[in-house]
Amino acid sequence: MILGALVALGVDRTELIEQIRLLDVADFEIEFTEKDKSGIAALHAEVRVPHEHAHRHLHHIEKIINDSRLADSVKKRALGIFKNLARAEAKIHGIDVGKVHFHEVGAMDAIIDVVGACIGFEILGIEKFACSRIHVGSGFAKMAHGKFPIPPPAVAELLQNAPIYSTEIEGELITPTGAAIIATVCEQFGKIPEMTVEKTAYGAGTREYKGFPNALRLILGESFNAKSPSREAAKDFYIEDQKTKTEDRNLLLIETNLDDVAGEILGFVMETAFETGALDCWFTPIQMKKNRPATLVSILCRKADKDKFISLLVRETPTLGVRVREVERVCLKREISKIETKFGTIPVKIARFGDRIVNVKPEFETLKEIARRENLPLREVEAEIKKVIN
Repeated sequence: MILGALVALGVDRTELIEQIRLLDVADFEIEFTEKDKSGIAALHAEVRVPHEHAHRHLHHIEKIINDSRLADSVKKRALGIFKNLARAEAKIHGIDVGKVHFHEVGAMDAIIDVVGACIGFEILGIEKFACSRIHVGSGFAKMAHGKFPIPPPAVAELLQNAPIYSTEIEGELITPTGAAIIATVCEQFGKIPEMTVEKTAYGAGTREYKGFPNALRLILGESFNAKSPSREAAKDFYIEDQKTKTEDRNLLLIETNLDDVAGEILGFVMETAFETGALDCWFTPIQMKKNRPATLVSILCRKADKDKFISLLVRETPTLGVRVREVERVCLKREISKIETKFGTIPVKIARFGDRIVNVKPEFETLKEIARRENLPLREVEAEIKKVIN
């Protein structure tokens, strides 16, 4: 439903499939079909892959994504989605995250669904997400471990901070894959945020219900500052009936000074912060009282995530307190384009300030892949590509 809605919203299906092929996985097909859902024209996307018997653990999926030629931003978001799903499953089964055995969600078509959604978000340049209340359905669902009430355990765990509801409509209306995407990208739920609507589109589900449009609506637009009629630069994305998210430009900076912590612990804190959804995390060497060298730990996050990052610092470091202050972030519009080089067609990230292009840069992972493939120094590859860009 998400892939179908994204293409209906304006994502070029050829570009989407070409980007998914950067996963370097077994051959696949995606068929897009127009459907009528209770009078609403919606686009259905069906991913077809060769039959496979393997069930994957998190490290298998991480290797597929990390070894791919996808943009770093796509990799990061896709990995975050699967890590959140693994954490939910681990909690439910009372096991370590690394031992979680993915069933349907670990299948190649589900991996393509997740990665394809992340690519679509990137192509559209989405910076903010928001979600309506989520209709989860009712009744029971058959799963790998047996028959469970709807919403099944993994979905309920993933959506623990989201408003959900059920009606007389029977069936599973949100899958673990969809719930994992929502849980990763969305922190605002409820009413549509204030925005100027550019376009709406619908993704079609497979089930048919009488008088009930089994469709996912996406609303694309630009948010604006409530204090001013002028619009912000960031694009908003509202997913309705099964999905949405909006990120405020007013963020929090959480900091603490540490003079008695091992470097390994600091590394673990940074890694966990990013996995938990930090927008940025960095360390600054400082001098504290009694001339002791120390480290300033800084975490940039959304307001809704304040408590979990304070908890992370208190739990993993010897801090006796943290500082929290509100900061304003201004983001440039970003988009992924392609250029022709002597090494083939490669993706580049374009940053705009208003209507003016201020930066064009290839993804570093792409440069590394070319350098290794061509057995060339990295700086030589970078110089050649810069010639084309300039």
